[in-house]
Amino acid sequence: MSSGKKMWSATLLATAVLAVTAACGSDSGGESADGKVKVRFSYWGSDARQKMTEEAIKKFEAKNPNIDIEGEFSDFGSYYETLATKVAGNDAPDVITIEIRGLREYAERGALADLAGKVNATDIDAKVLATGAIDGKQYAIPTGVNAFSLVVNPDLVEKNGQKLPDDAKWTWEDYIDLASKITAESGGKVFGTQQSFNPGYLEIFAAQRGEKFYQGNKLGISPDTLKAWWSNMQTLIKTKGTPDAAKSVEIGAQSVDQSLLGTNTGAMGMWWSNQLGAINKASGQDVSLLRMPKAEGAATGGMFLQPAMLYTASSKSEHPAEAAKFIDFMINDPEAGEIILSDRGLPASSKVLAAVKEKLPETDIKTLDFIDEVRSELSDPPAAPPKGASGMEDILTRYSEEILFGRMTPDDAAQKFLTEANASIAG
Repeated sequence: MSSGKKMWSATLLATAVLAVTAACGSDSGGESADGKVKVRFSYWGSDARQKMTEEAIKKFEAKNPNIDIEGEFSDFGSYYETLATKVAGNDAPDVITIEIRGLREYAERGALADLAGKVNATDIDAKVLATGAIDGKQYAIPTGVNAFSLVVNPDLVEKNGQKLPDDAKWTWEDYIDLASKITAESGGKVFGTQQSFNPGYLEIFAAQRGEKFYQGNKLGISPDTLKAWWSNMQTLIKTKGTPDAAKSVEIGAQSVDQSLLGTNTGAMGMWWSNQLGAINKASGQDVSLLRMPKAEGAATGGMFLQPAMLYTASSKSEHPAEAAKFIDFMINDPEAGEIILSDRGLPASSKVLAAVKEKLPETDIKTLDFIDEVRSELSDPPAAPPKGASGMEDILTRYSEEILFGRMTPDDAAQKFLTEANASIAG
C-alpha cells in the first residue's frame, strides 16, 4: 500500500478503463526484433526494486529463451496515471502490477484476464488468494502479504523514561498516554508518535467497534466511529503526543525516510509491516512491530493480512499464456524469490517463503515472526473494495486535516465525509 501517497484520479481511471470495451485489436505484446515473444510488464518502485526486478527478469528469460520480458518501470507517483492512459489507448501491458484498492476498477470493466488455472496458486493461503478474486474470477495473484501495524523504536521509548507496552492488552488510551509521556520526557525533542491518515488504520479501528469499512457499495463505518477516530488525533495533538497540525500534515505527506521514526524524532508510528526494513535503514535503529492498540472490551483487534501488491494480466494481451507463465515464475519460482525476497511483501507462496527464509534480512525475519505470532488473532483479509475506492485515502486525509486545523468539527466532518466517500464508490 502507498502509505499516504496519492493514488490515481478515479475519474481518469474510469474513463481509461471504459475505453477498453470500445477498443478493437491490441498493440499489447507482439514480437521482439529477434522473433521472440514480447511480454510487457509494468511495475513501480525504487531504484533498488528496479534492479532486483531486472535480475529476476533475466533469470526468467534464461529459462524461457523464446520470451522477452520488457519491464515498464516508473515511480509510484506517476504509475497509475500512466497505466490508465495506456489502457485507454488500447496499449495495456501484458502483465500489470496493481494494489488491491484499484483492482475492482479494472476487473469489472473488462481490462483484466481471469488467471484461474493459469497460475499455480496452491501454495498461497486461500483467504489471501481470495482478495484477488471478484465474482468468482481470479483476476489477480498476491505477490506477498503485510499487516498494518504499530512500529516502535524501543531505544527511544526507554531513553525517555518509559516502558514498552504489553501490546496484547494495551488500549488507545494507553497509546495516547505513552506518546504524551515520551514527548514530555524528551522536552519536545522526540515526539511519542505521528498521525496516520491511512484507511488501514481506520479499518482496524472500525473493526474493533464491530463495523466494516466497506459494506457493499457504501461505507459501513458509523459517524460515531469516525468521530472517535478523529478524537484520538485531536487528543494526541492536545497532549503533545504528536506535533501540531501543520507539522503533522507536512510529515504525513513525506516518505518513510522522512517520517518521525525514520529521522529518530519520533518513537512510534503506524505503517505496513513490509516497511519495517525501510524504517530500520533510514533511522539506523533497531525498530520493532507491535499489535495495534485495542478499544476497551473489543472482541477483535481488527488487524488483517493484505497483499502488498498483486499481479494481473491484460484481457487484451496477445500472449496470455506467456504472461501467465511470467506471473507464475514471479510467484512460485524459488530463484525469483531469492532475488526479490520481501520487496513485494513476505512471499505469498509458502514454499517460496520456506526456501528464502534463511536469506531474508534480519528485519524481515522479525516481521515474519511477528505475523506468525499474531496470525491466530487476525481478521479475514478484506475483499477488493468497490470501484472508486482508489481515491478514499485522499478524501479521508482531506477531512482529517480540516479537523486537525480546527476548520471543521468532527460532527460536521463525519456527515460530509460519508456523503462524499459514498458518492465516490456508488457507481
